[in-house]
Amino acid sequence: MITPLGYATLTLYVFALVMYVWALYDDRRWLGRMATGLLVAGLAAHWLALYERSRAVHNIPYQDLYGSMSLFAWLLTLTYLGVERIHRQRSVGPLILPFILALMAVATLLSPASPVPPPPAHGPLFALHVTMSILAYSAFTLAFVLSLIYLLQNRLLRDRHLGRMFWRFPALELLERMSRTSVFLGVGGLTAGVLLGFMWASRIRGSFWNWDPKEITSLLILSLYATYLWLGRTTAWRGARASLLCVFNFVFVVFSYTVVNLFLSHYHRFF
Repeated sequence: MITPLGYATLTLYVFALVMYVWALYDDRRWLGRMATGLLVAGLAAHWLALYERSRAVHNIPYQDLYGSMSLFAWLLTLTYLGVERIHRQRSVGPLILPFILALMAVATLLSPASPVPPPPAHGPLFALHVTMSILAYSAFTLAFVLSLIYLLQNRLLRDRHLGRMFWRFPALELLERMSRTSVFLGVGGLTAGVLLGFMWASRIRGSFWNWDPKEITSLLILSLYATYLWLGRTTAWRGARASLLCVFNFVFVVFSYTVVNLFLSHYHRFF
């Protein structure tokens, strides 16, 4: 399943990362525009690669782990570009692109030559279930990166070690607001994904709840991030505390997407 479009996408993402890093050190406007343009071009090529994969396997293009990682990278790119457009902040790009590149590199370079058998579930609702779940993971990843930047900025302010790069990143208040927006998107996406998953479990296995580890961890993650949003309404749980909680919650997202999917779940192989 390695295609020229996959390599083209990976190349565009690499050049986008180079331009984002360059724009972080140099405030010339055309550098930032070039970085965003390359990322948008990579997003378009990535969509074509997913479409090509879908036609090749006659199924959704993320029916295995590598297709899932490719969709993860695409949705993370889309989510980041949305945040960049809304808040007009490109400084987060150099820290988001490595996640996108890592996902896309594994999906492109390690993908098997022949597709794996499709999952027992299929159809538009199943595709939407997978898409919404991975969209949630993408939003949580973005919130994780924003929270790390917040913690770094906060530490530099407390230690009075303000370098040139400090002023390139968004202000603390804006970082926290961007993080909450990402978490809100993730909670909405995961809620939709869980509900659709229960519907499919009922059709395939005859019951909504099957005590699968993926079901348990999904509800745990949903509860943790809902708690983050609820605590964020109070003054005591804003700022560094909220960012630390967001970083802590992301550990469970990684655990769910890797260990649970690959080793613990009985029928969630890749999402």
